[in-house]
Amino acid sequence: MVAAGLFFFAFFAVALARPTTNDEFHVHERRADVPKGFAYRGQASPDATLDLRIALVQSNPAGLEAALYDVSTPGSSSYRKHLSKAQVEAFVTPKPETVQAVNSWLAKNNVSAARISPSGDWMSVQIPVAKANAMLNTQFAEYVHEKTNTTVVRTMAYSVPETVLGHIAAIHPTTSFVEPLISAAEVQTFHHPRSKTGVKKTKASKASSTSHLSLPTSVAAVDDSCNSQITPACLQAIYNMPTAPASSNRTNLFVATFAQESATQSDLQEFLGKFRKGSQPARVILGSLDGGLTDFASSGTTEASLDLQYTAGLATNVPTSIISVGANNTDGIAGFLDLVNALLAQDELPQVLTTSFGFNEKDIPAAIGSNLCNAYAQLGARGTTVLFASGDGGVSGVQATQDCTTFIPSFPSTCPFVTSVGGTTSFGPEVAVSFSSGGFSNLFARPQYQDSAVDAYLKNLGKTNAGLFNASGRAFPDIAAQAQNFQVFVNGQVKPVAGTSAASPTVASLVALLNDAIQKDGGAPVGFLNPFLYSKGANALNDITQGSNPGCGTNGFSAAKGWDPVTGLGTPDFAKLLTAVKGS
Repeated sequence: MVAAGLFFFAFFAVALARPTTNDEFHVHERRADVPKGFAYRGQASPDATLDLRIALVQSNPAGLEAALYDVSTPGSSSYRKHLSKAQVEAFVTPKPETVQAVNSWLAKNNVSAARISPSGDWMSVQIPVAKANAMLNTQFAEYVHEKTNTTVVRTMAYSVPETVLGHIAAIHPTTSFVEPLISAAEVQTFHHPRSKTGVKKTKASKASSTSHLSLPTSVAAVDDSCNSQITPACLQAIYNMPTAPASSNRTNLFVATFAQESATQSDLQEFLGKFRKGSQPARVILGSLDGGLTDFASSGTTEASLDLQYTAGLATNVPTSIISVGANNTDGIAGFLDLVNALLAQDELPQVLTTSFGFNEKDIPAAIGSNLCNAYAQLGARGTTVLFASGDGGVSGVQATQDCTTFIPSFPSTCPFVTSVGGTTSFGPEVAVSFSSGGFSNLFARPQYQDSAVDAYLKNLGKTNAGLFNASGRAFPDIAAQAQNFQVFVNGQVKPVAGTSAASPTVASLVALLNDAIQKDGGAPVGFLNPFLYSKGANALNDITQGSNPGCGTNGFSAAKGWDPVTGLGTPDFAKLLTAVKGS
């Protein structure tokens, strides 16, 4: 549980004066043009206040990455022996000379900063535009986001003095033009065309015979009704999930919501009454950050209702925290940075964190994407499974568009230290759903744990889509789950909902139940999943070999044997995964 009061940041006052540094400036970040959807309005008022975040260079990010893989890779002597808060912070706390150089630069300019991350690698300053222009040798201007008529203050390039060169990783938001209103990996309230593949009633898979394991309660055959509507019972049957409530009292599950999404208790009660009759009351906690909701709303929205109902409905008796991130954030990335820093400050972390929101990777500055990705690595090293919906635009990004000349990967799914969840539909056989986002990062290199699986796919792909994607980039998604026709109560009415934002909470619930079974037998939570999934866990997944994810005027990628950029390695089988984890 996140302690009350720790979801709020205090910003310190700034003393204002003319900058006194005369160091030679070096361009730190630059962009070539204003992204589509934004328009230049004019120079920013010199008296307007900017809330800037300064990322200091971390002391040993390579050591953090090595430690993360050490505790996450089956066969390692440290597998699932997760690091403490202090151990993780030791890798990312800036070196004393870095702190001294940056503080001296700020002091020379009569600026005070607030430390906003537990390890001190992020600080915040509030300064007028005129001072920022002088300190960064730039000109901040106003740009309007044409679709929402929202104005942001940004610059096309900024520089830092030589005395802090090599000590500052990024200053943000400066050159970033992130959509001011993010939406979930698109939740759709209509039926997508289904695969033409014949659908038959099929029985749930059975776990290997292993007498000493805590195997799930038996599930019935998948009912034919699951062809047209997905309910918790359908998911339990398709993925061989337990129907009995969690009982270890040691697991938890966190759901991050943004953009003022809200859920109601009455909708949750109706949902459980209809689709999980006889289940125990949900154990739900609401947390708030950046002006997010502090109580359950009287009116619900689709995404938050979906997230709450399917985590509470599947991970029965697992304490579930809904973290509402509001609009009062100035981190330049919709509160994502504020959220991860708030979580890292806690002594007790979520064991599973699922998020159904994201961005097109091209909109995220490289330094910010890298820094946020490293923050997810910190969560993973401490034992958190971080899951993101891959998006609903096929190869065209978070949401569907034909207005692209190359494929658009989605972020944070392209971060190598998170598990990206794509979408499927139907059963017997299960097939890829056409909107499942997937592809290859232009920012992050492919991690070694993916090499064998991705190389096999690329070899069979040949020259198809050549020039449209970066074959050496981090490939996504990693795993998939049902993403169509989810039955959700929204303000008393049942709505069919589709999107990979349904798949991610499904997988999160399954992982929470895995953690419950493992910890009940004295084990440790699974933590960062990917090295396990691409090795011991691959045979515990249902390989998806039909379907594709069109976009950008192309047919996109096709599902195939093994890993593919539509459904990843496949969909989960709880009992087989439990056997594989305990055998690792």
